[in-house]
Amino acid sequence: SSECSLDKACVNQKCVDPCPGTCGTNARCNVNNHSPICSCQSGYTGDPFTRCYPNPPPKDTEIIVRDPCVPSPCGPNAQCRNINGAPSCSCHATYIGTPPNCRPECSINSECPSNQACINEKCRDPCPGSCGIGARCNVINHTPICTCQSGYTGDPFTNCYPEPPPPREPVRDDPCNPSPCGANAQCSNGVCTCLPEYLRRSVSGMST
Repeated sequence: SSECSLDKACVNQKCVDPCPGTCGTNARCNVNNHSPICSCQSGYTGDPFTRCYPNPPPKDTEIIVRDPCVPSPCGPNAQCRNINGAPSCSCHATYIGTPPNCRPECSINSECPSNQACINEKCRDPCPGSCGIGARCNVINHTPICTCQSGYTGDPFTNCYPEPPPPREPVRDDPCNPSPCGANAQCSNGVCTCLPEYLRRSVSGMST
């Protein structure tokens, strides 16, 4: 090959172009120092010794949109909404206050009025379901107090029922009913005495 020009190679004792049949489809060949150099044409890619194919179209540049609510700047017990790319914070429906200081209505009884109790983080009447049938409920210092209503007795936490009527006094037998004394006499606690006018007649008759 040294006897040939740099863009030729010695093939079968002749100086010839070494490129034909050397490179793949859509490849170009340049001879450098008697050697064929294969490369893909502009706008193509692949293996220049076998095949070059068109470059794929460039992908559109992805626009990364940042969510201002991730991570949330609103604090606990609050929700964040993306309003035109800016975060908008508000407390959850069951919480009070202003973000980032949203809190439940109560966490202990002392945060409620004395006639209410803290139930599921809300100030509520503790009476429903606390007392038994026929009982009344009064809340004292956040605590339901159950009592039976007037005229009722029993366990106010389970069942109150009407008080039984007072026992009747035993009926005593009247020894004078019916009277054992006969006519013209009177009976008092079982003792018979003559009526006064009959007693006088009897006495006056005896004196005559």
